[in-house]
Amino acid sequence: MAQSRRLAQLGAYMRPHWREVTLGIIALLIVNGLGVYIPLLIRSAVDKLSASFSLNQVLNSVVPIFFLSTAMWLMRMASRIWLFGVGRQVEFDLKQQIFEHLLKLEPAYFATNTAGDLISRATNDVDNIRRLLGFAVLSLANTVFAYALTLPVMLSLSVDLTLASLAVYPFMFFLVHMFSDRLRNQQAAVQEKLSDISDLIQEDISGIALIKIYAQEENERRAFSEKNQNLFEANLQLASTRNRLFPLIGGLASVSSLVIIWLGATRISSGNLGVGDFLALLIYVERLVFPTALLGFTITAYQRGEVSIDRIQAILSVTPKIEDTTAATHLPLDTIKGELSAKNLSFTYPGATSPALDKVNFTIQEGETVSIVGAIGSGKSTLANALPRLLDIEPGQLFLDGQDITQIELADLRNAIAYVPQDSFLFSTTIKNNIRYGDPFSEQQDVESASHLAQIHPEIINFPQQYETLVGERGITLSGGQRQRTALARAMLVDAPVLVLDDALSSVDNQTATQILKNLSGGMQGKTIVFITHQLSAAAVADRIIVMEKGRIVQTGSHLELVQQPGLYRTLWSQHQVEELLH
Repeated sequence: MAQSRRLAQLGAYMRPHWREVTLGIIALLIVNGLGVYIPLLIRSAVDKLSASFSLNQVLNSVVPIFFLSTAMWLMRMASRIWLFGVGRQVEFDLKQQIFEHLLKLEPAYFATNTAGDLISRATNDVDNIRRLLGFAVLSLANTVFAYALTLPVMLSLSVDLTLASLAVYPFMFFLVHMFSDRLRNQQAAVQEKLSDISDLIQEDISGIALIKIYAQEENERRAFSEKNQNLFEANLQLASTRNRLFPLIGGLASVSSLVIIWLGATRISSGNLGVGDFLALLIYVERLVFPTALLGFTITAYQRGEVSIDRIQAILSVTPKIEDTTAATHLPLDTIKGELSAKNLSFTYPGATSPALDKVNFTIQEGETVSIVGAIGSGKSTLANALPRLLDIEPGQLFLDGQDITQIELADLRNAIAYVPQDSFLFSTTIKNNIRYGDPFSEQQDVESASHLAQIHPEIINFPQQYETLVGERGITLSGGQRQRTALARAMLVDAPVLVLDDALSSVDNQTATQILKNLSGGMQGKTIVFITHQLSAAAVADRIIVMEKGRIVQTGSHLELVQQPGLYRTLWSQHQVEELLH
């Protein structure tokens, strides 16, 4: 069942390129047809030259054989170009398909599947399928044609010699069958160990600063050495199996040539076999030795391809949990006002025992600036991720302008909500390109205007290259506060009715954070701002404050209202004032 499923999948990979596959197979058919015909010409020439030898007879025999051999070589090259080209094209298609599919998956998928493993599947496993659909298909088709066309001619020349020379082949196929499961399992183990190494390299490169801060170079070296040793041992086991199998296959294939020489010489001496027939049979047996010996390499390519098909399909078969429904409605940007509301909004992370959001209810009016505060783990970030539908929330709980967000087209919903998460991720490009990531064709003046609002412009113009400064991988050349304000400028540049800031100013001092929030409230008239923060002095300037605890809203009101009533906010504010005095 699994075998037929994999073969069907290979067929699906090749289907868009059926013309090239057909041309390649036809070219192989011609190659093998010529490969059968040329030995017959040689047989005829030998028989004629045995009777009477002349230069004209030699030329009449050699010239056609030369041109047919040249045509055979050209067709063989054409078959390789077509079939190997199909392998390359499938490689291109699969990489594109995997990348596009990964873009559709929700962030939760990447929390449970490591980047190193995904990269390994998109590179090493795709490369294995390329080899399978190039070399292995060519080798398999060549073997089928070689046997199908050569055997009938061999039998017509001598039935008993042909059968004797092929007597070893059943043993060869038995060996292949006996080793196939072991090869597949060992190949799967190699692929898994390779993914483990990819994971470790990716993590260590991303966390190189932390490794050096805690002087853990030696521990990481040992961890890599262990994983590298596991890969080395898995490769050795695989190589050991191949080194036992493939020489046996090649040796058995060569035995058939020895059988022909031994029995054929006896027949010639007794006059029961002509020299021409003997030479033709010997050439035919040699023609079958090569594709049969290649069977081992074909098996390797197929075993690798089988494992890789499963690993790639494991990605492509994942259905995105967050996607447009068939009834999703288009919501033009210019019609969105920016009102947000929740009705008994609840969400529990997979595997968790208690909800991260527990029957949350609120309404945020269009153009209102609302701060959301609470202790760590109170559900603030979960709420922020729910607004642009980065979490798979149930329908009928969260609304934009009265419309259920699960029924709005995802592109429209996310164009309406500019979201700055806690992790201020920056791409390895210029500051300018990072700021205008959401609108790549923005003018310089718009970029600078957003930077002014985010309080980052004065620092940018002090850089040697100003807005053309490269920020390095993940923005490593910038400070934490600079990264956050650059990400904030990126969100402010896009014309979104709703701006959600999830602790996006945690690395910025309270005074600057307060000023930024004032800039947002005063300079972005008509936009709804949801400001999630632990900086209460900045939160206090908002129109309204929502206080969360254990996934619930426990208080709501203005700063003045909340500090005058007992509750969590007043406790948090008192702690904040003490911290300010200590500083």
